[in-house]
Amino acid sequence: MFDEPWQAQAFALAVRLSQTGAFTWSEWTQALSAQIAASGSNDGGRYYEAWLAALESLAALKGLAQPTELERRKAEWDQAYRTTPHGEPVAL
Repeated sequence: MFDEPWQAQAFALAVRLSQTGAFTWSEWTQALSAQIAASGSNDGGRYYEAWLAALESLAALKGLAQPTELERRKAEWDQAYRTTPHGEPVAL
């Protein structure tokens, strides 16, 4: 089902945020559908990228995270990923 660990983590995060009332599952499916449509890809190759983009948009919309904070954390993750030796876990 998941090709990469981050995909499972994004899936789990969406489920948990919905369970805790951060957004409804209906809001989630609408956000995900919008991201899939915006990607222009129906082959599933970018499915979890759309999943992540939907999470980010809902987090901003619901005030769970500010867009600037999301961008900062993504930059931190990118830097950590690029400087972590192959085979080692990435840590922020």
